[in-house]
This record gives sequence, structure tokens and C-alpha cells, in this order.
Amino acid sequence: MSDRTDWCLDPNLDFLNHGSFGATPRVVMRERVDLLERLERDPISFLAPERDLEASLDHVRHILAELINVAPQDLAFVRNATDGVNAVLRSLALEQGDEVLITNHGYNACNNAVRFATQRSNAITRIAEVPFPLEGPAQVLQAIEAAISDRTRLLVIDHVTSATGLVFPVRDIIKLAHQHGIRVMIDGAHAPGMLPLDLRAMQPDYYTANHHKWLCGPKASGFLYVRADLQSETQPTIISHAYNRPKPDRSQFTSSFDWMGTHDPTPILALPAAIQFLSNLRPGGLATHMRRNHEMAVESQVILSKSLNVEPPCPAEMIGSLVSIPLEGLSLSSAYQLGAALYAEERIEAPVFEGIPFNLTKQDSPPCVRVSLQCYNNLDQVQRFGEVLRKRLNLG
Repeated sequence: MSDRTDWCLDPNLDFLNHGSFGATPRVVMRERVDLLERLERDPISFLAPERDLEASLDHVRHILAELINVAPQDLAFVRNATDGVNAVLRSLALEQGDEVLITNHGYNACNNAVRFATQRSNAITRIAEVPFPLEGPAQVLQAIEAAISDRTRLLVIDHVTSATGLVFPVRDIIKLAHQHGIRVMIDGAHAPGMLPLDLRAMQPDYYTANHHKWLCGPKASGFLYVRADLQSETQPTIISHAYNRPKPDRSQFTSSFDWMGTHDPTPILALPAAIQFLSNLRPGGLATHMRRNHEMAVESQVILSKSLNVEPPCPAEMIGSLVSIPLEGLSLSSAYQLGAALYAEERIEAPVFEGIPFNLTKQDSPPCVRVSLQCYNNLDQVQRFGEVLRKRLNLG
């Protein structure tokens, strides 16, 4: 079991926002420092792909591949999920009139990457409007199916939505899209370390995620999975030596993403230490750890819904470790002021923002408050948060 001493978090701050940038345990930070010192003792051997770097990255690749059940050679490393989404979109050959489908719950950075890719190709960005609050996963599927056309070439969806904290039914969504001949890009930024992942069973065309959120790795570390037959057309956002220097024992896909110029690989190389830390927290390993975080999030939804006098906005089956609750009747500007006051005056770190970032209907979408809970949190913090919200919103 972990406590706050395993982390560098300010003990005077109720940190209920693990989902934004994660938090890295002290033992993982020490591992990264050790790696940095090794790098500086012999920079050439450490960084040269033909010496140590390829073997070091392959070691991490095999550990990660086992965790998410995928072939190691189908994984590339990226700085973050936004990097992975951009790599796929910049590599995709879109034609005039083609459509890329996103949802109104999509992460702004990745939805912007879609807009950039479609605008430069005279293609079209189409948005599926998923309601929030909602009754269940079927409404997600219905919204996406209603937005598919015979020109849809790619569907980009979140596995776990950032603002609204919904776990989308990705297997059913992928099956639906493939029935229409549509490729699927999953932005899984929050999923590894929050949810069990089995990419062989899921069968996405592309899947990208962060290591620095729920796997608690150092910042600027993530992966990109690409289906084997699509790897030859998928290039990193930075083109470097591997583009015209193939290696007989290594795919250009792997080589291109392994080396995009001089960079610091230690956040990636420290990932095994983070996985080991989380796996050793409780009997039953990582699966037990994820289940406990989920249970805490479900309880938090109940606590905060009661505090705010609203119905839970989604069923427990659609919650991972993120919970968002609508702030009915509150303007967005007032919501931002509330968020600032929570941090400055109450010493609570919890974001308050637009519930549905891309709401296209004429109905107003209320802002939301979100909590994202890791093993260093407890329900007493959530209970205090609910009481603070009731007081500040004059709910009695």
C-alpha cells in the first residue's frame, strides 16, 4: 500500500487531479536520475542506436507489450498521446471530400490535429455528438453510428474522455467502424494503468497512450501501436535518419520512432520501474490496484453528486478513475473563478472546465468539476471537497 511519502506531492495540497499530468513516485524519479547519470558518463554508448539505445528501448518495449497484450514490434515510443495522434494523421493520405469523424468529448489537442489534417487536404472534420449526462454506452454507439457516412475514412475517439471522464465502449465502436470499412484511431491517453488493456482483443488500427498519467512514469513518455500492415505508411512527426537508412534486422517503423534526433530517452527507460512500483502496491498486483482506484472513483461520484444535488451523470460501468460532475446553473466564467479559488484559498487541486468541449447543439452544456484519483488519495479528501463545493455554491 502506498502513502504520500512515496510521492513528492505537497502535503498541504489535496491533489485530486492525477489525470492531468500524473504524479511520479520517488523511486521512479531516482531510477530516471540514475539513467541520466549513466547517459552523461558515456553519452555516445547510451544514445547511439547501434550501441545501447536500441537494446534498451526493446527491453521496455517487451515489458509494455506484455502489459497490453500486443506484439512488441508493433509498438513505437512517442512523447505523449498527442504526438501519437499527430503522427498518424500527418501520415494519412486524405483526399478532397474524405471525412474524419471525432466526438464532441474529444481532447482539444487531438481534435485540433484532426482539423489541421483535414483542412490541408480539403477533407472534412465531422463531429458525433455524444450526450452528457448519459444513461449508458449505447448512447455513445448511437451517436457515432449516426455520424458515419460513406465518406468516413477514419474515426478518432478517446478510450477515456478527458473532460467528462467516460470510459467509451471501444471494442463495440471499433467493431462498428470496421463493419463500415473505417479505420479507428484510439486516443488512450488515460487508459494504461487505469483500465486492463488487451489490444489483441480490441483490434484497433491505431492506439496511442501516455506512460506518465496512470502508469506514473516520468513526463514525456508514451506509446503508439500501429497495425502491422499500416506501419510502412506511418511516419513520426519528425523525419530523421531512418527514412533513407533501412536496417536489415529492424523495421523502418521501429527505427524511425526510436530515433528522431537527439532526445532524452530516460522517461521511457524508467517505465519498468513505474510498472513495478504499481504492481507491488497491493496483493494481486496492478489489477488489484486499478480496481481499488475504480472503486474509489465510483464512491466519489456518489459523494459529489449528493453534495451538488444532482443525479450521477453516468453509470458506474463507464467510470475508470476519473469522475466529472456537472455544475448545473453555473456559467463558464463563474466555473473558472471557482477553480481558481479552490486552489488558491482551499488548497484543492481539481479542474473546473467545459463539460463537453465541442457542444454543437443549441442547448447549453454546463461546466463540470472533475476528480481523478490515485492510490495516494482517500475518500476523506473527496468528502471535504464536496463540502467546500456546497459552501461556495450556496447549496446549504
